[in-house]
Parts: sequence; C-alpha cells; structure tokens
Amino acid sequence: MDPVHALRDAKPTPFWLEDPGRPEANSALTGDVRCDLLVVGGGYSGLWTALIAKERDPGRDVVLIEAQETAWAASGRNGGFCAASLTHGLGNGLERWPDELAALEQLGARNLQSIEDAVTTYDIDCDWERTGELDVATEPHQVEELAELYELAKQYGDYEFLDADAVRAQVNSPTYLGALWDKDGVGMVHPAKLAWGLKQACERLGVRIYEHTKATDIAETAAGMAVRTPYGRVFARQVALGTNVFPSLVKRIRPYTVPVYDYALMTEPLNAEQLAAIGWQNRQGVGDSANQFHYYRLSADNRILWGGYDAIYHYGAKVRAEYDHRPQTYQTLARHFFQTFPQLEGLRFTHAWGGAIDTCTRFSAFFDTAYHGKVALAAGYTGLGVGATRFGAEVMLDLLAGAPTERTALEMVRRKPLPFPPEPVRWAGIGITKWSLDRADRNGGRRNLWLKTMDAVGLGFDS
Repeated sequence: MDPVHALRDAKPTPFWLEDPGRPEANSALTGDVRCDLLVVGGGYSGLWTALIAKERDPGRDVVLIEAQETAWAASGRNGGFCAASLTHGLGNGLERWPDELAALEQLGARNLQSIEDAVTTYDIDCDWERTGELDVATEPHQVEELAELYELAKQYGDYEFLDADAVRAQVNSPTYLGALWDKDGVGMVHPAKLAWGLKQACERLGVRIYEHTKATDIAETAAGMAVRTPYGRVFARQVALGTNVFPSLVKRIRPYTVPVYDYALMTEPLNAEQLAAIGWQNRQGVGDSANQFHYYRLSADNRILWGGYDAIYHYGAKVRAEYDHRPQTYQTLARHFFQTFPQLEGLRFTHAWGGAIDTCTRFSAFFDTAYHGKVALAAGYTGLGVGATRFGAEVMLDLLAGAPTERTALEMVRRKPLPFPPEPVRWAGIGITKWSLDRADRNGGRRNLWLKTMDAVGLGFDS
C-alpha cells in the first residue's frame, strides 16, 4: 500500500488543540489598565513568567495579553517533549559553554523537576510521564557518535548506551543500530493541556489574562512602559516579552531569530496487536541522530506522533497561516514512518499540522533587556521551549529585578548569539546549509567546507 494513502483522512489541524477540555478564550482588553508587570504572550514563555512572578511576590499586579488564544501557537503544536537541556543537547552546550556546562546541566535538571512539581502543585491534568528519551542511530557513523556522547553524558545524568539488540528490545524498528537512552532528563506531556493548566493556575493566583489582544506598539513613559493594543493600552512598571517566533516589539532583536516551520503527523490509536509489534513498553520519547531528524512518541491513548525532518524557512522571515500546512512534507513524513515501522502497515493518520519555531544561531535561548531595564525578553528556543521556557521566565524576572543571581551570571545569559545576515544572504545561506546537512546525512556524517565554516564562526541553522 502507498504510505501516502494513510493520509487520506488526516485533518489539517493540531491534534492537541482539538481536545474537548480546551477552555473558552478570555475577552479582549478594552480601555486602559495599569499593572506592575505586563507579560506579552500567552504561550509557555509568558505563562511561566506570569505564574512565577506571582509566586515570588503574591502582591504584584500582573497582566498577561495574548494576540490569539492561550497555546494557539508553538505551545499547542509541538511534540510534547519536555527536556531538561537548556543548551539544545550536551554537544551544543559543550561547544559553546564548556566552562559552564556542569552548571547548566544542574540548572536544567532543577528546572525540569520544578515543572513536574508545578504540575502536581497546581493539579494540572496534562498526561505527564517522566519516561526519558532514546536518541537512536540509523546509520553506522551515528553509532560511533552516540558512543562518544555517552562518555560525556554519563557524568551529568542517568544515561545508558544501547546496542542494536538492546534498543530494538525497547522499541522495535529494523532501522535501529544503537541508541543513547536519557532515562530521567525528558518528560512527555500533552502540550496544550499544560498551557491551559498554567493559564488556570495563573488566574487562580490573580493574574489578569486578556486574549485576542495583540501588542502593537511599546513606548517608555516616566513611570514605566506603555503598550498599545487594538482596543486599549496597558501601563506597566515593567514588561516581559514572551513573543518568541513573532517579531519582537524591541526591533533591534529581530535579526537574532528566524522562523522555521516544523510539521507533524498523528496516527489513530494503536490496538494491542500493533503495540505488541513495536514494543515501546517504557514509552520513551524517540529522536534519530540525523541532521534532518525525526522525533516521535506515544500519546496517552497510544497514538504515535511523528514529526520533524523538514525545517522550512520562507524568504523574508515571514510567519503566515498558509505556511502551517505543507502536503509534500506530510507525504515525506508518512513514507519515513512506514520505513521505520513497516510492521504498522495499514495504520492511518488522523491529524497533520505545522507551525513556526523561533531559531537562533546558537540553537538555544538568549536574553536581553531594553528601555533602561524596564523590559526583559527571551527568545530563540529552537524547539526545546517546552522545558526551557520556564528557565527563561526565571531569567527575565531576575533581569527585571536587577539583582545578580546564579542565572544572570551565566555567559549564556550575558551574551547574545550572532544575528542572522539580512536578506537575500540569509535565505541563500539557510538554503545552502540545509542542502549541506542533507548531504552530510547521506555521506557518513562528513561535513563539507560550508558547514565547517559555519561551525567555526558560530552560525547555525537547526533542521
């Protein structure tokens, strides 16, 4: 059977956002309001910032505004992997912050535990499972790379290196040649339910949330900041920007991120026979080790989410609704799915969707302040924002408080990545990089002169 035929009934909508527990949207802001802290953005970045701000100071008056609805963008469209890593993996962290890697790993582990604790404290029903992740090798050179990474990783956490037989005993795919199993550093979560639960927790603590309220302009005043919205204004002493992939209100920040579109499929629930055919009893998240990689996992009702591989950049860094769907990518993903799990032939996909991710040249979040310290921002999470946005929220609040902390002392926090070049150089460079990454995947992992040059100057594009 043609694998693409499995897409015939797939709905072009994010599976997570179709949940019957999706809350009604809050009303838009009309008129003028005043507050101590304004949070812009109703995804994880903004929700964690608002929640932690109230936890730190229950008397602080906090307002959050969201242009669409809570979890509408990346926070409700992702794969639901909540990772401890703040550096987009150990390899990237070692390359960029070798002297801080131990501290960053400790902070990341504490951050992940704090997310799990918040799920319990606020009774958030979000299908949380601390099952870890398998980084699988599907080419011989990847086995060697994972073995080397294991020697580094084992000093920072609970990792196990698996040979082909051992990894296939965990998840049965004929494509697997080995794996590195991070047993404790990743949780699985229903991403939209997590965001909706954070919204409810914020409101219980007194945060005022306005949806369908886009921030259109920001200006400094004598007493703080003024942010204009379609039907009103917010006057705040301080502002935290969690807009991530969308153009920053602080315009000088815009060259530091580009939006790339990522796509995913969701299968129908697997029956007992299909589950037995693939094993997966420990329910880990899985990602392969290619440059153009796939990520996949089981949902609470035993569907398989299958995403990744293509990362599509559109000229001019545009974010548009029509880019949320890409049938040619869905077809590619479907073929790759059945190559990985041929024993699941006949399984159908029920949902297919995409969305934009904010990436930067170092693949992990960066931070800044503006308007004499009255505004803080975090951006550039590059696909690991489910977990790292909570850490970013802590950093933004630290920066607004103006007092040094363990977090603000980090070089990762103090320095920004290199910006992307302007168009058309940006578009051409990203295209050449994607071509080179694909070539490396097909050539034993050997990186060409272009990729080596990009590595040397600290520029990157994560696929």
